[in-house]
Amino acid sequence: MATLELRNVNKTYGSGLPDTLKDIQLSIRDGEFLILVGPSGCGKSTLMNCIAGLEQITGGAILIDEQDVSGMSPKDRDIAMVFQSYALYPTMSVRENIEFGLKIRKLPQAAIDEEVARVAKLLQIEHLLARKPAQLSGGQQQRVAMGRALARRPKIYLFDEPLSNLDAKLRVEMRTEMKLMHQRLKTTTVYVTHDQIEAMTLGDKVAVMKDGIIQQFGTPQQIYNDPANQFVASFIGSPPMNFIPVRLKQQDGRLLALLDSGQARCELPLGLASDELDGREITLGIRPEQIALGAPEGNGLPGIRAEVQVTEPTGPDLLVFVTLNQTKVCCRLAPDVACQVGDSLNLQLDPARVLLFDANSGERLHLASTAATAKDNVAHFKGR
Repeated sequence: MATLELRNVNKTYGSGLPDTLKDIQLSIRDGEFLILVGPSGCGKSTLMNCIAGLEQITGGAILIDEQDVSGMSPKDRDIAMVFQSYALYPTMSVRENIEFGLKIRKLPQAAIDEEVARVAKLLQIEHLLARKPAQLSGGQQQRVAMGRALARRPKIYLFDEPLSNLDAKLRVEMRTEMKLMHQRLKTTTVYVTHDQIEAMTLGDKVAVMKDGIIQQFGTPQQIYNDPANQFVASFIGSPPMNFIPVRLKQQDGRLLALLDSGQARCELPLGLASDELDGREITLGIRPEQIALGAPEGNGLPGIRAEVQVTEPTGPDLLVFVTLNQTKVCCRLAPDVACQVGDSLNLQLDPARVLLFDANSGERLHLASTAATAKDNVAHFKGR
Protein backbone atom coordinates (compact mmCIF):
# COMPACT_ATOMS: atom_id res chain seq x y z
CA MET A 1 0.00 0.00 0.00
CA ALA A 2 1.12 3.56 -0.66
CA THR A 3 0.27 7.24 -0.75
CA LEU A 4 -0.10 8.92 -4.13
CA GLU A 5 0.47 12.60 -4.84
CA LEU A 6 0.31 14.53 -8.11
CA ARG A 7 1.96 17.94 -8.06
CA ASN A 8 1.10 20.34 -10.91
CA VAL A 9 1.11 17.54 -13.48
CA ASN A 10 0.93 18.72 -17.09
CA LYS A 11 0.80 16.76 -20.33
CA THR A 12 0.98 18.02 -23.90
CA TYR A 13 1.61 16.13 -27.12
CA GLY A 14 3.57 18.81 -28.93
CA SER A 15 4.47 22.47 -29.22
CA GLY A 16 1.50 24.60 -30.14
CA LEU A 17 -1.03 21.94 -29.12
CA PRO A 18 -3.36 22.53 -26.17
CA ASP A 19 -2.48 20.87 -22.89
CA THR A 20 -4.17 17.50 -22.40
CA LEU A 21 -3.62 17.80 -18.63
CA LYS A 22 -3.34 21.15 -16.88
CA ASP A 23 -1.81 21.60 -13.43
CA ILE A 24 -3.29 18.44 -11.94
CA GLN A 25 -2.99 18.39 -8.14
CA LEU A 26 -4.24 15.40 -6.17
CA SER A 27 -3.28 13.63 -2.99
CA ILE A 28 -4.71 10.37 -1.64
CA ARG A 29 -3.76 8.56 1.50
CA ASP A 30 -2.58 5.00 1.96
CA GLY A 31 -5.42 2.60 1.13
CA GLU A 32 -7.84 5.16 -0.33
CA PHE A 33 -9.96 4.54 -3.44
CA LEU A 34 -9.71 7.46 -5.90
CA ILE A 35 -12.15 7.84 -8.78
CA LEU A 36 -11.25 9.88 -11.87
CA VAL A 37 -14.55 10.69 -13.55
CA GLY A 38 -15.54 12.84 -16.50
CA PRO A 39 -16.85 12.77 -20.06
CA SER A 40 -14.95 11.21 -22.96
CA GLY A 41 -11.88 13.23 -23.89
CA CYS A 42 -11.52 14.94 -20.51
CA GLY A 43 -8.04 13.47 -19.90
CA LYS A 44 -8.80 10.89 -17.22
CA SER A 45 -7.27 7.92 -19.10
CA THR A 46 -4.25 10.03 -20.03
CA LEU A 47 -3.76 10.86 -16.37
CA MET A 48 -4.06 7.17 -15.48
CA ASN A 49 -1.41 6.31 -18.09
CA CYS A 50 0.87 9.00 -16.68
CA ILE A 51 0.57 7.52 -13.19
CA ALA A 52 1.38 4.07 -14.64
CA GLY A 53 4.36 5.41 -16.59
CA LEU A 54 2.87 4.53 -19.97
CA GLU A 55 2.86 8.26 -20.80
CA GLN A 56 5.57 10.70 -19.80
CA ILE A 57 4.41 13.94 -18.17
CA THR A 58 5.70 17.25 -19.54
CA GLY A 59 5.61 19.09 -16.23
CA GLY A 60 5.12 18.54 -12.52
CA ALA A 61 5.79 15.43 -10.46
CA ILE A 62 4.18 12.11 -9.52
CA LEU A 63 5.06 10.82 -6.05
CA ILE A 64 4.41 7.36 -4.62
CA ASP A 65 5.19 7.09 -0.92
CA GLU A 66 6.75 10.56 -1.23
CA GLN A 67 9.24 9.28 -3.85
CA ASP A 68 9.23 11.03 -7.23
CA VAL A 69 8.58 8.33 -9.83
CA SER A 70 8.01 10.67 -12.79
CA GLY A 71 11.12 9.46 -14.60
CA MET A 72 10.80 5.77 -13.69
CA SER A 73 9.75 3.07 -16.13
CA PRO A 74 6.39 1.33 -15.51
CA LYS A 75 8.04 -1.84 -14.16
CA ASP A 76 9.85 0.12 -11.45
CA ARG A 77 6.76 1.89 -10.07
CA ASP A 78 5.25 -1.22 -8.44
CA ILE A 79 1.84 -0.59 -10.02
CA ALA A 80 -0.66 -3.09 -11.46
CA MET A 81 -3.15 -2.00 -14.12
CA VAL A 82 -6.43 -3.47 -15.38
CA PHE A 83 -7.40 -2.27 -18.85
CA GLN A 84 -10.84 -1.76 -20.35
CA SER A 85 -10.13 -4.45 -22.96
CA TYR A 86 -8.90 -6.96 -20.28
CA ALA A 87 -5.78 -7.68 -22.43
CA LEU A 88 -5.69 -11.40 -21.64
CA TYR A 89 -3.39 -13.79 -23.47
CA PRO A 90 -5.78 -15.83 -25.64
CA THR A 91 -3.56 -18.93 -25.88
CA MET A 92 -3.03 -19.17 -22.12
CA SER A 93 -5.40 -20.67 -19.58
CA VAL A 94 -6.83 -18.60 -16.75
CA ARG A 95 -4.19 -20.02 -14.42
CA GLU A 96 -1.40 -19.16 -16.86
CA ASN A 97 -2.74 -15.62 -17.31
CA ILE A 98 -2.80 -15.01 -13.57
CA GLU A 99 0.63 -16.48 -12.89
CA PHE A 100 2.36 -14.92 -15.92
CA GLY A 101 3.62 -11.83 -14.07
CA LEU A 102 4.75 -13.91 -11.13
CA LYS A 103 6.83 -16.13 -13.39
CA ILE A 104 8.42 -13.08 -15.00
CA ARG A 105 9.50 -12.05 -11.51
CA LYS A 106 10.94 -15.56 -11.06
CA LEU A 107 9.03 -16.44 -7.91
CA PRO A 108 9.27 -20.06 -6.69
CA GLN A 109 6.55 -22.28 -8.11
CA ALA A 110 5.18 -23.02 -4.64
CA ALA A 111 4.71 -19.28 -4.00
CA ILE A 112 3.08 -18.86 -7.43
CA ASP A 113 0.62 -21.70 -6.76
CA GLU A 114 -0.25 -20.23 -3.39
CA GLU A 115 -0.87 -16.78 -4.88
CA VAL A 116 -3.00 -18.12 -7.74
CA ALA A 117 -5.12 -20.07 -5.25
CA ARG A 118 -5.55 -16.97 -3.07
CA VAL A 119 -6.64 -14.75 -5.98
CA ALA A 120 -8.92 -17.40 -7.51
CA LYS A 121 -10.72 -17.83 -4.20
CA LEU A 122 -11.01 -14.08 -3.70
CA LEU A 123 -12.60 -13.60 -7.14
CA GLN A 124 -14.55 -16.88 -7.11
CA ILE A 125 -12.95 -18.20 -10.32
CA GLU A 126 -11.43 -21.41 -8.93
CA HIS A 127 -13.55 -23.51 -11.31
CA LEU A 128 -12.30 -21.52 -14.33
CA LEU A 129 -8.53 -21.96 -13.95
CA ALA A 130 -8.21 -24.49 -16.78
CA ARG A 131 -10.27 -22.56 -19.32
CA LYS A 132 -9.05 -20.22 -22.08
CA PRO A 133 -10.31 -16.59 -22.31
CA ALA A 134 -12.49 -17.43 -25.33
CA GLN A 135 -14.44 -19.85 -23.16
CA LEU A 136 -15.32 -17.16 -20.60
CA SER A 137 -18.10 -14.60 -20.39
CA GLY A 138 -17.29 -10.90 -20.27
CA GLY A 139 -17.68 -10.81 -16.51
CA GLN A 140 -15.42 -13.83 -16.06
CA GLN A 141 -12.75 -12.31 -18.30
CA GLN A 142 -12.94 -9.13 -16.26
CA ARG A 143 -12.33 -11.12 -13.07
CA VAL A 144 -9.33 -12.86 -14.62
CA ALA A 145 -7.85 -9.48 -15.63
CA MET A 146 -8.35 -8.30 -12.08
CA GLY A 147 -6.83 -11.53 -10.78
CA ARG A 148 -3.68 -11.02 -12.81
CA ALA A 149 -3.29 -7.57 -11.23
CA LEU A 150 -4.15 -8.77 -7.72
CA ALA A 151 -1.59 -11.57 -7.85
CA ARG A 152 1.23 -9.06 -7.99
CA ARG A 153 0.36 -7.37 -4.66
CA PRO A 154 1.56 -3.97 -5.89
CA LYS A 155 1.59 -0.69 -4.03
CA ILE A 156 -1.16 0.78 -6.23
CA TYR A 157 -3.91 -0.67 -8.42
CA LEU A 158 -5.02 1.20 -11.54
CA PHE A 159 -8.36 0.36 -13.18
CA ASP A 160 -9.17 1.93 -16.57
CA GLU A 161 -12.96 1.62 -17.07
CA PRO A 162 -12.90 -2.12 -16.28
CA LEU A 163 -16.71 -2.50 -16.17
CA SER A 164 -17.67 -0.58 -19.31
CA ASN A 165 -17.88 -3.73 -21.49
CA LEU A 166 -20.32 -5.51 -19.17
CA ASP A 167 -24.10 -5.51 -19.31
CA ALA A 168 -26.00 -3.38 -16.78
CA LYS A 169 -26.85 -6.18 -14.34
CA LEU A 170 -23.32 -7.59 -14.26
CA ARG A 171 -21.88 -4.09 -13.92
CA VAL A 172 -23.87 -3.62 -10.70
CA GLU A 173 -22.74 -7.01 -9.37
CA MET A 174 -19.08 -6.38 -10.19
CA ARG A 175 -19.26 -2.91 -8.66
CA THR A 176 -20.28 -4.46 -5.36
CA GLU A 177 -17.56 -7.12 -5.64
CA MET A 178 -14.91 -4.48 -6.33
CA LYS A 179 -15.94 -2.52 -3.26
CA LEU A 180 -15.84 -5.64 -1.08
CA MET A 181 -12.45 -6.56 -2.54
CA HIS A 182 -11.04 -3.12 -1.74
CA GLN A 183 -12.38 -3.32 1.81
CA ARG A 184 -10.55 -6.62 2.26
CA LEU A 185 -7.28 -5.66 0.59
CA LYS A 186 -7.16 -1.97 1.58
CA THR A 187 -4.77 -1.26 -1.30
CA THR A 188 -4.45 2.25 -2.73
CA THR A 189 -6.55 2.29 -5.91
CA VAL A 190 -7.11 4.70 -8.80
CA TYR A 191 -10.18 3.97 -10.92
CA VAL A 192 -11.15 5.70 -14.19
CA THR A 193 -14.79 5.84 -15.27
CA HIS A 194 -17.27 8.01 -17.14
CA ASP A 195 -20.12 6.51 -15.10
CA GLN A 196 -21.08 8.85 -12.26
CA ILE A 197 -22.92 6.02 -10.46
CA GLU A 198 -19.63 4.10 -10.20
CA ALA A 199 -17.96 7.29 -8.98
CA MET A 200 -20.51 7.83 -6.22
CA THR A 201 -20.68 4.20 -5.04
CA LEU A 202 -17.03 3.11 -5.23
CA GLY A 203 -14.82 6.05 -4.35
CA ASP A 204 -13.47 7.38 -1.07
CA LYS A 205 -12.41 10.44 -3.06
CA VAL A 206 -13.62 11.65 -6.47
CA ALA A 207 -11.90 13.95 -8.95
CA VAL A 208 -14.28 15.36 -11.58
CA MET A 209 -12.41 16.27 -14.79
CA LYS A 210 -13.23 18.38 -17.83
CA ASP A 211 -10.87 19.51 -20.61
CA GLY A 212 -7.81 18.26 -18.73
CA ILE A 213 -8.64 20.23 -15.59
CA ILE A 214 -9.86 18.93 -12.25
CA GLN A 215 -13.09 20.79 -11.63
CA GLN A 216 -13.53 19.47 -8.09
CA PHE A 217 -11.85 16.98 -5.75
CA GLY A 218 -13.52 15.64 -2.62
CA THR A 219 -15.66 12.91 -1.15
CA PRO A 220 -18.68 11.71 -3.16
CA GLN A 221 -21.08 13.44 -0.77
CA GLN A 222 -19.14 16.71 -0.87
CA ILE A 223 -19.29 16.73 -4.66
CA TYR A 224 -22.96 15.77 -4.73
CA ASN A 225 -24.16 18.20 -2.06
CA ASP A 226 -21.75 21.08 -2.65
CA PRO A 227 -20.67 21.11 -6.34
CA ALA A 228 -18.09 23.72 -7.29
CA ASN A 229 -19.76 24.70 -10.56
CA GLN A 230 -22.62 23.89 -12.91
CA PHE A 231 -20.61 21.27 -14.83
CA VAL A 232 -19.95 19.23 -11.68
CA ALA A 233 -23.56 19.65 -10.57
CA SER A 234 -24.82 18.42 -13.94
CA PHE A 235 -22.41 15.49 -14.24
CA ILE A 236 -22.94 13.98 -10.79
CA GLY A 237 -26.45 12.76 -10.01
CA SER A 238 -29.05 10.58 -11.72
CA PRO A 239 -31.48 11.90 -12.79
CA PRO A 240 -29.34 15.01 -13.29
CA MET A 241 -29.88 18.29 -11.48
CA ASN A 242 -32.51 20.65 -12.89
CA PHE A 243 -31.24 24.02 -14.13
CA ILE A 244 -33.83 26.78 -14.33
CA PRO A 245 -33.09 30.26 -15.72
CA VAL A 246 -34.40 32.87 -13.26
CA ARG A 247 -34.35 36.63 -12.89
CA LEU A 248 -33.51 38.08 -9.49
CA LYS A 249 -35.14 41.07 -7.85
CA GLN A 250 -34.81 42.79 -4.48
CA GLN A 251 -37.66 43.18 -2.04
CA ASP A 252 -37.76 43.79 1.70
CA GLY A 253 -34.00 43.32 2.02
CA ARG A 254 -33.98 39.99 0.17
CA LEU A 255 -33.18 38.60 -3.24
CA LEU A 256 -36.09 36.79 -4.82
CA ALA A 257 -36.07 34.39 -7.80
CA LEU A 258 -39.11 34.62 -10.04
CA LEU A 259 -40.69 31.31 -11.08
CA ASP A 260 -43.53 30.86 -13.58
CA SER A 261 -45.18 27.52 -14.38
CA GLY A 262 -47.71 28.87 -16.85
CA GLN A 263 -50.41 28.20 -14.25
CA ALA A 264 -48.97 30.18 -11.36
CA ARG A 265 -46.06 32.35 -10.31
CA CYS A 266 -44.03 32.58 -7.13
CA GLU A 267 -41.10 34.46 -5.70
CA LEU A 268 -38.50 32.26 -4.02
CA PRO A 269 -36.33 33.96 -1.33
CA LEU A 270 -32.64 33.17 -1.88
CA GLY A 271 -30.53 35.45 0.29
CA LEU A 272 -29.85 38.97 1.47
CA ALA A 273 -30.40 41.83 -0.97
CA SER A 274 -27.55 42.70 -3.32
CA ASP A 275 -27.52 45.70 -5.65
CA GLU A 276 -25.05 43.85 -7.86
CA LEU A 277 -27.47 40.97 -8.44
CA ASP A 278 -30.72 42.92 -8.60
CA GLY A 279 -32.34 42.29 -12.00
CA ARG A 280 -29.65 39.82 -13.02
CA GLU A 281 -30.44 36.56 -14.81
CA ILE A 282 -28.80 33.50 -13.25
CA THR A 283 -29.29 29.72 -13.26
CA LEU A 284 -31.05 28.06 -10.34
CA GLY A 285 -30.14 24.41 -9.72
CA ILE A 286 -32.18 21.90 -7.74
CA ARG A 287 -32.08 18.11 -7.74
CA PRO A 288 -35.23 16.14 -8.66
CA GLU A 289 -35.48 14.53 -5.21
CA GLN A 290 -35.40 17.99 -3.59
CA ILE A 291 -38.72 19.02 -5.14
CA ALA A 292 -41.51 18.00 -2.79
CA LEU A 293 -45.12 17.29 -3.63
CA GLY A 294 -47.57 19.61 -1.93
CA ALA A 295 -46.90 21.46 1.27
CA PRO A 296 -47.14 19.24 4.36
CA GLU A 297 -49.06 20.98 7.08
CA GLY A 298 -46.91 23.23 9.20
CA ASN A 299 -43.74 23.26 7.09
CA GLY A 300 -44.38 26.86 6.10
CA LEU A 301 -43.63 26.71 2.38
CA PRO A 302 -46.54 27.14 -0.06
CA GLY A 303 -46.04 25.59 -3.46
CA ILE A 304 -46.32 26.51 -7.09
CA ARG A 305 -48.90 24.73 -9.22
CA ALA A 306 -47.60 23.16 -12.43
CA GLU A 307 -49.04 20.90 -15.12
CA VAL A 308 -47.66 17.39 -15.53
CA GLN A 309 -46.08 17.03 -18.99
CA VAL A 310 -44.59 13.50 -18.78
CA THR A 311 -44.46 10.70 -16.19
CA GLU A 312 -41.79 7.98 -16.01
CA PRO A 313 -42.34 5.18 -13.47
CA THR A 314 -38.99 3.60 -12.57
CA GLY A 315 -40.18 1.19 -9.87
CA PRO A 316 -38.76 2.78 -6.70
CA ASP A 317 -39.59 6.31 -7.94
CA LEU A 318 -41.97 8.23 -10.16
CA LEU A 319 -40.27 10.85 -12.32
CA VAL A 320 -42.66 13.67 -13.17
CA PHE A 321 -41.75 16.40 -15.66
CA VAL A 322 -43.24 19.88 -15.48
CA THR A 323 -42.33 23.27 -16.95
CA LEU A 324 -40.93 26.14 -14.90
CA ASN A 325 -39.74 29.33 -16.62
CA GLN A 326 -40.23 27.53 -19.97
CA THR A 327 -37.72 24.87 -18.89
CA LYS A 328 -38.38 21.13 -18.44
CA VAL A 329 -37.99 20.24 -14.76
CA CYS A 330 -37.82 16.69 -13.35
CA CYS A 331 -39.37 15.89 -9.97
CA ARG A 332 -38.57 12.63 -8.20
CA LEU A 333 -41.70 11.58 -6.32
CA ALA A 334 -42.85 8.50 -4.42
CA PRO A 335 -43.96 5.62 -6.69
CA ASP A 336 -47.47 5.59 -5.28
CA VAL A 337 -48.23 9.21 -6.25
CA ALA A 338 -51.34 9.18 -8.42
CA CYS A 339 -50.96 11.61 -11.31
CA GLN A 340 -51.37 11.62 -15.06
CA VAL A 341 -50.32 13.85 -17.92
CA GLY A 342 -52.40 17.03 -17.74
CA ASP A 343 -52.89 16.91 -13.98
CA SER A 344 -51.95 19.95 -11.91
CA LEU A 345 -49.57 19.36 -8.98
CA ASN A 346 -48.63 21.62 -6.11
CA LEU A 347 -44.82 21.55 -5.97
CA GLN A 348 -42.49 22.93 -3.35
CA LEU A 349 -38.90 24.12 -3.77
CA ASP A 350 -37.08 24.68 -0.50
CA PRO A 351 -34.91 27.84 -0.77
CA ALA A 352 -32.34 26.19 1.52
CA ARG A 353 -31.74 23.39 -1.00
CA VAL A 354 -31.33 25.35 -4.25
CA LEU A 355 -27.95 26.19 -5.78
CA LEU A 356 -27.18 29.26 -7.87
CA PHE A 357 -24.84 29.51 -10.87
CA ASP A 358 -23.63 32.29 -13.12
CA ALA A 359 -25.64 32.03 -16.33
CA ASN A 360 -22.56 32.59 -18.53
CA SER A 361 -19.59 30.97 -16.79
CA GLY A 362 -21.45 28.29 -14.82
CA GLU A 363 -19.50 29.22 -11.68
CA ARG A 364 -21.24 28.77 -8.35
CA LEU A 365 -22.72 31.85 -6.69
CA HIS A 366 -22.72 32.02 -2.90
CA LEU A 367 -25.20 34.51 -1.51
CA ALA A 368 -25.31 35.86 2.03
CA SER A 369 -27.79 33.65 3.89
CA THR A 370 -30.98 35.08 5.30
CA ALA A 371 -30.91 32.40 8.03
CA ALA A 372 -34.65 32.27 7.47
CA THR A 373 -36.75 29.97 9.57
CA ALA A 374 -39.67 28.06 8.09
CA LYS A 375 -42.04 30.59 9.64
CA ASP A 376 -40.03 33.44 8.15
CA ASN A 377 -40.17 31.86 4.71
CA VAL A 378 -43.96 31.76 4.77
CA ALA A 379 -44.07 35.49 4.39
CA HIS A 380 -41.64 35.58 1.50
CA PHE A 381 -42.44 32.50 -0.59
CA LYS A 382 -45.43 33.99 -2.42
CA GLY A 383 -47.65 31.79 -4.57
CA ARG A 384 -49.92 33.69 -6.93
